[in-house]
Amino acid sequence: MTTTTLAVLVPLLPFLGALAGLLLGRTAPGFVRPLAVLPTLASLALAATVAWRQGGGQAVDAATELTPTGSVPIELALHIDGFAALTAVLVTVVATCVQIYSTGYLRDDPRYPSYAALVSLFTSAMLLVVYSGDLMVLLVGWEVMGICSYFLVGHYWETPEARAASLKAFLVTKLGDVPFLIGLFALATEAGSFRITRILGAVANGGIEHPTLIALLLLAGVAGKSAQFPLHTWLPDAMAGPTPVSALIHAATMVAAGVYFIARLLPLFETSQAAMTVLAVMAAVTMAGSALAALAQDDIKRVLAYSTIGQLGYMTGALAVADRGAAVFHLLSHGAFKALLFLAAGVIIHAAGTNSLAAMSRMGHLRDRVPDAYWTMTVALLALAAIPPFSGFFSKEAVLGVAEHVVTGHTEHAPAAAGWIVLLAGLVTALLTAAYAMRLWLLAFRGHGTEAPDHGRQPLTMTVVLWVLAVPSLALGGFAFRVLPDWFDGHDLTPTLTTSVLGTGVALVGGIITYATWRHTTAHAARVPLGAVAAHPEGDAGLVEAEAIAGHEPAYGDIAYAPDPSDPGRMLLGPLHRHAAAGFHLDAVYSALFVRPVRAGASLVRFLDREVVETYVRGAGTLPRWLGTAVRRAQTGNLQTYVSALLAGTVVLAVAAVLVATGA
Repeated sequence: MTTTTLAVLVPLLPFLGALAGLLLGRTAPGFVRPLAVLPTLASLALAATVAWRQGGGQAVDAATELTPTGSVPIELALHIDGFAALTAVLVTVVATCVQIYSTGYLRDDPRYPSYAALVSLFTSAMLLVVYSGDLMVLLVGWEVMGICSYFLVGHYWETPEARAASLKAFLVTKLGDVPFLIGLFALATEAGSFRITRILGAVANGGIEHPTLIALLLLAGVAGKSAQFPLHTWLPDAMAGPTPVSALIHAATMVAAGVYFIARLLPLFETSQAAMTVLAVMAAVTMAGSALAALAQDDIKRVLAYSTIGQLGYMTGALAVADRGAAVFHLLSHGAFKALLFLAAGVIIHAAGTNSLAAMSRMGHLRDRVPDAYWTMTVALLALAAIPPFSGFFSKEAVLGVAEHVVTGHTEHAPAAAGWIVLLAGLVTALLTAAYAMRLWLLAFRGHGTEAPDHGRQPLTMTVVLWVLAVPSLALGGFAFRVLPDWFDGHDLTPTLTTSVLGTGVALVGGIITYATWRHTTAHAARVPLGAVAAHPEGDAGLVEAEAIAGHEPAYGDIAYAPDPSDPGRMLLGPLHRHAAAGFHLDAVYSALFVRPVRAGASLVRFLDREVVETYVRGAGTLPRWLGTAVRRAQTGNLQTYVSALLAGTVVLAVAAVLVATGA
């Protein structure tokens, strides 16, 4: 088969698997698991074949007109370059691991058939985004991912947290999609096509008249989909969904789509220094703010969620300094170790048999109980902290290295201000990332929480996947920075000495300070027992802070508990801890700026409708009703009454006639 045919089958197979899973889920439950795993596995094999054939050489292009529009044509087009080929491999690897892992994680879930089908559909939509050469077809995959995330995040719809999180994820991403859609139409109108290659040709020839406006409109959609400031607030709440879904969303689909989209159209953004500077500021605020928030979270999945936001900030930072090679390199390495982190967290939660163990302050004695999760998560956390020789070191240093090149004037594709912003924010974030990675490892595996009941060993399908993902987390970076330039436009990804020393140095400082703080607090703090919130010096504030501040009920069961006083995050952040735990109250700001005014406006409209409009409507009906009542009462059917009324009327008329005549 040709490369084009194989590429068409890559997104098609998971789509067909999703349809078959939905149709046979109830009538033939024995086919559900094979239909979940095998199409995705076959898609992985085909994606790897497409990548091998493409080989980082000339892009594979194919197109056919999808429908005649009479103006800007919409085409079913493929555009597979080195970026697309390798990103598709990442998507299928993570999706296959998630499907295999889910067969054990959700083996007793009655809604597993619909879950597996939605994961397959999610995978198919992301692959459509990756391979598509037409922006309108890309938009289809973009929106299908949005609706899939709504259903998957709300999988446990019995809980109010899951219902609220799914709705929030859908609405916040749609908020960004509105200007995104306007930007797509504006771009296609000026370029005369939705085809990516033709748009890039128009950009190169100066055919785009309003690049800054279009780039900023597109950035709004990217901020929503890739959870960048200020539209990132949906991602931590999305942890209410099943843990394998979190791994899929964070590692290979949904949040990666925005970064990949900018990488596709980076020449458009490069034509506007204003757009590149805005992108750099967005990346810097996202990186630093999310790292501070991660350092204050108690839920292990929320720590990882804020970590994803920060790592995506590194990717958008690389794009802000005009290097999509470094951005996609970090996307690939992050996809491996972040999927591993979430799936290892799922093993920890599964071992306890309850989501309540997601609270790190309640963890204890886990190293011996979940050795597979312990060792593989240690590898993933070292990669996250960018400690050499793990994969995260090479990809993160590629980002910092290109920022240094912009600062030192070695490239003119991005403004120097963007380089400084990304470089400084990246170093600060490296320090904080190592700090919260060390804190997570200490609290999860060496904490002093009450030991949860042991629910036995985890299914083999869950633990094997961890070791599979540990391989690229450990070994990907060591050879990738030598091989990937051939796939990524020839851009050099070799770590530079200056940023390598600075980045690794600040990461080691962050980890050492956190460990020393933990040792200090452990030596001087007595364990606060579960339920003893009232005895804690912080009183009611000792509840799960992120939940209490946001006005939610504690997410870990009905037992209120005080946080572990040996938590180093409290001492490191000091008075900032409470605000960081609540995500710096951005949800409260949105509530004050948008939710409350909308509700007030709705209340005003309801009042006007009820008290003003309905009053006029009721009044318009009241007068005829009164007249009708008077007429009805006059119609008694009594002949004597009618004659009396006739005589009385005759007398009145006679008197009136006499008065008129007399007056005349």
